[in-house]
Amino acid sequence: MLENSETSRKIQKLIEINSNINGDYSDPKEQLQQILESAMNLSSGESSSILLRNEKDGSLHFEVALGPKGSEVMDFTLKSGEGIAGWVTQNNRSLIVNDVDEDRRFYAQISRQIGYKTRSILAVPMRVWNHCIGVIEIINKTNGGHFSDEDRQWLEIFANQAALAVINSQARVKDRMRIRELEGLREGEAARYQTLLYQSDAMKNLMAMIDRIATSEASVLIHGESGVGKELAAEQIHARSPRAEGPLVRINCPSIPEQLLESELFGHVKGAFTDAFQDRQGKIEAARGGTLFLDEIADISPQVQAKLLRVLESGNYEPLGSNQVKKADIRILAASNKELEREVQEGRFREDLFYRLNVIPLYIPPLRRRKDDIPMLAEHFLGKFNRELNKSIQGFSAEAHEQLMNYAWPGNIRELHNAVERAAVLCTDNQISPEHLHLAGDSFTGELYLGKSLKDSLNLFKKHLIRSTLLESNWNQTLAAQRLEIQRTYLSRLIKELGIERS
Repeated sequence: MLENSETSRKIQKLIEINSNINGDYSDPKEQLQQILESAMNLSSGESSSILLRNEKDGSLHFEVALGPKGSEVMDFTLKSGEGIAGWVTQNNRSLIVNDVDEDRRFYAQISRQIGYKTRSILAVPMRVWNHCIGVIEIINKTNGGHFSDEDRQWLEIFANQAALAVINSQARVKDRMRIRELEGLREGEAARYQTLLYQSDAMKNLMAMIDRIATSEASVLIHGESGVGKELAAEQIHARSPRAEGPLVRINCPSIPEQLLESELFGHVKGAFTDAFQDRQGKIEAARGGTLFLDEIADISPQVQAKLLRVLESGNYEPLGSNQVKKADIRILAASNKELEREVQEGRFREDLFYRLNVIPLYIPPLRRRKDDIPMLAEHFLGKFNRELNKSIQGFSAEAHEQLMNYAWPGNIRELHNAVERAAVLCTDNQISPEHLHLAGDSFTGELYLGKSLKDSLNLFKKHLIRSTLLESNWNQTLAAQRLEIQRTYLSRLIKELGIERS
């Protein structure tokens, strides 16, 4: 009776997995992980992994790994025919090894390096039309037991499900790529650049540069004033790169406390520091196969700079609290609104790291130097806020348009976005007028200072500078104070004295 119950449980689990495979999984790895978890539980194993075969050289890489050392195993690759998994792949046959020390095919180096005792292995091929595309391994039967022929038979069924999931995932990726190709053919350049709106020559030159550098693996240092769209440029580079199907992971360096940034980047192991209750994957691992974008990189500490330099030089890093060397598989894009050459000269930024990051420099011009883009951007933002606010504002009056074109935009596109949002909220007519924009008092032009005393001119300049910096910092006073290089308490006093209000 118990045997029938166990068989029914396994069949029910297979039915559930089969239903999920036929669904549209946005994350194929999640699907494989579910299959592997079920296979490991039903086979009573301690650890498990799915390895996929590289059709070019026959090597095997770990696609999913579960168990106490799962995350560490992911850094290894097996050569063609290497280890028990390699033998299974080459021979397209399942294998039960209940004492690995007695089997010469066992590759012990991985177990030694990660500090894990392997006693027994059950490995079966993942087949598609009798062609082996990978291997499922179950490691160590619980309670010191032996894997049985029945375990092998059930695992072979799960392996077929996993192979089907991989093939379905690959087919979906190809379909998405083909759809993008067809959309590109149909819509031309507009489809390619739909996330960036521009018509100025400066931006056309920039996009041509992005097209040239996207296919490279070299690091890119994007520089320009706050609010010019450095993150959008990073997105465009990633989207056009061979890593486009991989993740784009972003970190805004100054937004993370210095003592946490190292853990955020490199990850940590349990017990690495007081609140490290479990292992945590870092952003470098999260970006595996894709791109890591480090915004405002000038603000990282010397300690993090040294570790990041190692990643750029050798591709190696270690999570906090661990001696296990991991291999990074990422392209690094970095951005800064500070002059990094000056930061290097003044000893705040490592010269060797600067040169590693600045392999390809990319400059984003400020909005005041590409004014041809302002009308298009303003209309785009207005359309967005019309939808959000359920309004039907038709556009900008001639006077408002003139004001938009004549304003210096110290906060660049971010400030334009906020100005149009404010205007859309305040506007009760069918057109936005200058009074809705509230730009005149903030314009940074010499005419504003004519006829004013030195004291009044200085206060006006301070008000403009502080308000612009607050705008660039999303009204985060701590961050704004850091950028202005003043104490936060002094900034708060100036905001009150100068009557600066968040609009």
